[in-house]
Amino acid sequence: MLLYNTMTRKKEEFRPLTDGVVNIYACGPTVYNYIHIGNARPICSFDVLRRYLKYRGYQVKYVQNFTDVDDKIIKKANEEGVESIEISEKYIAEYKKDAHGLNVMDADVHPKVTESMDIIIDIVKTLVDKGFAYESNGDVYFRTSKFPEYGKLSKMPIDELKAGARIDVSEHKEDPLDFAVWKAAKPGEPYWDSPWGKGRPGWHIECSAMSRFHIGNTLDIHCGGQDLIFPHHENEIAQSEAATGSPLANYWMHNGYINVDNQKMSKSLGNFFTAREVAEKYGYEVVRYMMVQAHYRSPINYCVELLESCKASLERLYNCRNTLDSAIAVAKSGEVSAEAKALFDKRREQFIAAMDDDLNTADAITAVFELVRDLNTMSADSSTSKEQLEAGAAVFDELTGVLGLLYNRNKEEEIPAEILELVEQRKTARKEKNFALADELRDRIASLGYIVEETRQGTKIKKK
Repeated sequence: MLLYNTMTRKKEEFRPLTDGVVNIYACGPTVYNYIHIGNARPICSFDVLRRYLKYRGYQVKYVQNFTDVDDKIIKKANEEGVESIEISEKYIAEYKKDAHGLNVMDADVHPKVTESMDIIIDIVKTLVDKGFAYESNGDVYFRTSKFPEYGKLSKMPIDELKAGARIDVSEHKEDPLDFAVWKAAKPGEPYWDSPWGKGRPGWHIECSAMSRFHIGNTLDIHCGGQDLIFPHHENEIAQSEAATGSPLANYWMHNGYINVDNQKMSKSLGNFFTAREVAEKYGYEVVRYMMVQAHYRSPINYCVELLESCKASLERLYNCRNTLDSAIAVAKSGEVSAEAKALFDKRREQFIAAMDDDLNTADAITAVFELVRDLNTMSADSSTSKEQLEAGAAVFDELTGVLGLLYNRNKEEEIPAEILELVEQRKTARKEKNFALADELRDRIASLGYIVEETRQGTKIKKK
């Protein structure tokens, strides 16, 4: 299996530290609002990574944090006149609703910053004791000049980084590139006691402490959005490796950006959408499909046309699977032909080859749709055995399951009794060759939001 490593800027053979075991740390959300579609991309992309590694037989430990103390959380709490904890807990719950809607599995551990203060203070103390950090007016800063490899992930020269760095008037740094690992408390902010006085951690140090505590000094994979490469992940590397003397991660994976109608998403441009807003109109599964239909490192241009295309593609998948169910229900027992076995193996191998090539979900979905074409042909042939259709359905479920798709297949809305009664009346009218009445009943059913279709397997009813 090849993975693109942001650190080396090339695809590398994936070899975990321990055979058969993969440890992943994914940067989670800062919980002060609903997640937007940009936030939804990494959680879907790396959920697929996790699912695929499990599919390939690895034991996976997946850790994703919640940043539940932050300037944005404090600002929102002050605006609403509540404690910061109320804001963070509210939006952790809302995040989970969206994540579950997107069929994202819960992490094995979801550490919170507020529950990790002892380990955060401990790593800051280690950095101070080793001379990599220094206290200044109650703040503690990481001394970047003491870490010669600073900039190795972002590949940005130190001189350029220094030119772009700024120092606020209130800061007392030795160097513009130095960054806070501990912040002195300000009036009205939550704080914790520390050797440097009352305060709270800097953003970057939190992930260093939590990943080390829950996994160890070196991770197999550290992942997150492309926007985190600098400064967040760059700073994580510096402080973690300074503290432990070990590489922070062997593989760094970053997903691409989402643009909106070819423009960067921002509130000021009015093109900012939450995952929930989009899901209310198209459904969460369409959002998930949008995230996995492209290679995770490629940019996605979010637009109505793309959503409609993803919705249509999902309908094709559902139609194939539902047609299989109907065909299985009436098929006769028999053998699975050698040709069918070879075909199913070919599609599975095609899917795995795509996923083994840096998690290429775009080509993997192509393999799934070629399987759809094969299965539709088999379903339409009345001589196809029940066992062959069931074998095809099993492969279909296997591959779509790795991508986390078709998870609403068994959650279809119950057809109202009124619709069922009209369908029965229509069946009777058709038997009696009263086609005018049958057409009238079909139109009434359509006006109530349902479509009735006559197929070889019988009458089908579905919502528009």
